[in-house]
Amino acid sequence: MTARVRPVGTVTRGTTNPNRLRRMDRWIAHVHGGALRRAGEAVAVDLGYGAAPWTAVELLGRLRGVAPRVRVVGLEIEPARVAAARPYERDGLVFRHGGFEIPVAERPMLVRAANVLRQYEEGEVAGVWERLCARLAPAGLVVEGTCDEVGRRHVWVALGAEGPRTVTFAARLGSLERPSDLAERLPKVLIHRNVSGEPVHAFLRDFDRAWAAAAPYASYGARQRWIRAVRDLAVDWPVVDGPG
Repeated sequence: MTARVRPVGTVTRGTTNPNRLRRMDRWIAHVHGGALRRAGEAVAVDLGYGAAPWTAVELLGRLRGVAPRVRVVGLEIEPARVAAARPYERDGLVFRHGGFEIPVAERPMLVRAANVLRQYEEGEVAGVWERLCARLAPAGLVVEGTCDEVGRRHVWVALGAEGPRTVTFAARLGSLERPSDLAERLPKVLIHRNVSGEPVHAFLRDFDRAWAAAAPYASYGARQRWIRAVRDLAVDWPVVDGPG
């Protein structure tokens, strides 16, 4: 008889809401959709989906818009949450008991962990990142970050097998007075580093300055102001992607 492997991690609060991760999902589809499509029946993992399965259901729908054969596995360390999610299983979506060990047969092309590590100690993050990245398929991606309860403000880190690649700041612009308002949603690895002398603090300071300088563009809407501020920010910071 095979011994059951105990999931790695601890039970978190499990707070979730429909449409909460829409900004992260859209970014994943835009940046990683091609790799998911080329992989054919790629596996995407929604790690720690919480007390309700909404985020996993939504992830499947959004990813299948760019990769029709992708499959999603929702993983939760709390067995009762898995049992509650099972009625929502469908073609391409299953729910399983598990944690950071990622107990799926295939190496996933995507591991999304939203609002999970925020509830751990900062010193634990690097080890978890390493464990998750080690489970990825070639060209796979780990996306880990934090958002508010309704998904208006979100910051996440993308990691490949080699480690961190990018950090993304996303928001409903009408909810922001300045870009540094996003500091409250920095991932665990960055939130305690938002102090003088640290790169993330300098970045947010410069972003606020660029935002203030772009104030005349507000007459064309918050989006145009944001685009102008980011364009100015890119002079001194390695900004990737474009207005799309």
